[in-house]
Amino acid sequence: MSHKRIRKFNTRETYPEQKLDNDLCQAVVANDTVYVRGQIGQDLDTRESVGIGDVTAQAEKAMSNIAMLLEESGSRLEDICKITIFLVDVRYREAVYNVVGKWLKGVFPVSTGLVVSALARPEWLVEIDVIAVIPRDRQQ
Repeated sequence: MSHKRIRKFNTRETYPEQKLDNDLCQAVVANDTVYVRGQIGQDLDTRESVGIGDVTAQAEKAMSNIAMLLEESGSRLEDICKITIFLVDVRYREAVYNVVGKWLKGVFPVSTGLVVSALARPEWLVEIDVIAVIPRDRQQ
């Protein structure tokens, strides 16, 4: 395979209460592009939900996860080209966008925001995914 897979996992481990069996990963590096899976308020090592009931804390954890995954992929927050934000309630928009704005100050990515009826678990209030590049001077 020509793509690099970052933090592989199977959905039966992440969602033991659901009857799933999908092999996925948290990020894929294809050529000079990094695709980061939607991140939520979850610790990637323990799979434990964090910030239950607190959309700001969940957005902070999602952005922290994104920063970590980009670093593991050879990219950085300033290399983000596209961000997509999924909210379960439009009233969370200001809080979440303020968190994202703090993390991406001066980056100027394109952005899509969506309000959805639910995410994969009822306690998750926000999900954020990004597409970034790896600049030539950092490519291996």
